[in-house]
Amino acid sequence: RLDRPVAIKVMGRDYVTDPTFRARFEREARITAGLAHPNVVAVYDQGADGPIVYLIMELVDGGTLRDVLRAGPLPVPMVVSVLEPMLAALGAAHAAGLVHRDVKPENVLISAHGEVKVADFGLVRALSNQTLATGDVILGTVAYLSPEQVERGVADKRSDVYSAGIVGFEMLTGTPPFTGDNPISVAYQ
Repeated sequence: RLDRPVAIKVMGRDYVTDPTFRARFEREARITAGLAHPNVVAVYDQGADGPIVYLIMELVDGGTLRDVLRAGPLPVPMVVSVLEPMLAALGAAHAAGLVHRDVKPENVLISAHGEVKVADFGLVRALSNQTLATGDVILGTVAYLSPEQVERGVADKRSDVYSAGIVGFEMLTGTPPFTGDNPISVAYQ
C-alpha cells in the first residue's frame, strides 16, 4: 500500500492450521517489529488473507552469507565486517531480553551495498522461556547449535554467541567445525 518494495514471508500451507506454528510465526512478527536496529531485518506488518498467513518485511536486495561462503573462506577483514554487525544485531536482541536460537549463514543477509542484517527470528524466545525443545524435536540447525542446546534443549544469550562463533569459524575456514553424515553425528561432536 505504501508503494515500496518489500519481502513477503508466507507460512507454508501445511502449517497454517497448526496453532503452535501459527503462533510462532505471529510471534516472529511482533518480536522482530520491536527490534528497531539497523542490522535486524525490519518487519512492517503481519496478517492473513484466507488460508495465507504472511509477514511483510524489509527487502534486502542481495543474498545470504551462505551464498558468499559458496566461494570458499573469506579474508579476515571481510569476516570482521560481517561479524561486527551480526553481533550488534544479536546484542540488540539480547538487550531486549530475546535469544535468536538459529544463528547460521542462511539467516545473515548481505545487501548489494554490503549491509549485514540478521533475519528469521522465528525461533526466538524471551529469555524467561529458554526451552529449545518441543517434545523430542530440537529446534535450530544442528551444525550451529551450542552444546547446551543439543544436550539439554536450553538456550540463552551465550548460545547465540557460540553459534556466531561457529559462523565466524566457517567464514575463516570454509567449513563448520563439526560435520558428519547426518544431524545426529554432528550433534554428538
